[in-house]
Amino acid sequence: MRVVITGGAGFIGSHLCDRFLADGHTVVALDNLATGSIRNIEHLAGHERFRFIKQDVTEFLYIDGPVDAVLHFASPASPIGYLELPIQTLKVGALGTHKALGLARAKGARFLMASTSEVYGDPLVHPQPESYWGNVNPVGPRSVYDEAKRFAEAMTMAYHREHGLQTRIVRIFNTYGPRMALDDGRVVPNFIGQALRGDPITVFGDGQQTRSFCYVSDLVEGLVRLLNSNETYPVNLGNPAEITMLEYAEVIKRLTNSSSPIVLVQPQANRTTDDPQRRRPDLTRARDILGWEPTVSLEEGMSQTIEYFKQQLART
Repeated sequence: MRVVITGGAGFIGSHLCDRFLADGHTVVALDNLATGSIRNIEHLAGHERFRFIKQDVTEFLYIDGPVDAVLHFASPASPIGYLELPIQTLKVGALGTHKALGLARAKGARFLMASTSEVYGDPLVHPQPESYWGNVNPVGPRSVYDEAKRFAEAMTMAYHREHGLQTRIVRIFNTYGPRMALDDGRVVPNFIGQALRGDPITVFGDGQQTRSFCYVSDLVEGLVRLLNSNETYPVNLGNPAEITMLEYAEVIKRLTNSSSPIVLVQPQANRTTDDPQRRRPDLTRARDILGWEPTVSLEEGMSQTIEYFKQQLART
């Protein structure tokens, strides 16, 4: 296949580039580098089946030649990213999705849209099945990301119904691994960075809020299976192993052999407004439709991620 990946220099997008190249496909990666990084794909420079185009996907997309699949992963995804770029986040969810869908339609390509567990908001149903419509504050600071993805899902389904486009929608739960940015504000790089520097590991509130962490290689396997499936409606991908933030801080402290104290701090304004208190995917559809579930343990995945961040800190 010849595959176009928007956001191809981002955390997940760059791992997708690696996977499709490893599987023998040709990859065209698009990224405006607003939150992505050339460092994530520098190892692919000169690869005969890889091409990078610096491109804002909210503008007209032109790709010469045939395209078999378009994977739309362009968007700020961390709180720091989308709170610093609120209008751009809304634009890439709306205009960017429209342009990426238009490209897929013009090429007769299959389309996969990266949505998020954030469409469930601060959920009142636990764990979260795809049938749950969510609890999102449409005017809160986080809404620029949540509502952009909800709109993108609606646009994707409209193209499927109106134009018969082969579309796929994935709702991604917390994913981690190498190539995350140390300063992106999410809990994994935050805690690991603090532990490696010997700074206090700061846990917001009482530390009882939960997350479910999925290693990036597991996610990529699920994405490939979803793209190759015939499923049109959204599918959750994530790890159902739920852990509190206080427990997670203890895991990171142990795996880094850090002497950092774990400190409870007051939640930050904006950053934690409408922050989900509990998050765990219902994977029934992923298991039934894709035969998929994660296999990498938290300790194994976090150990590899810690090694990556050690290397990044050594480079700074």
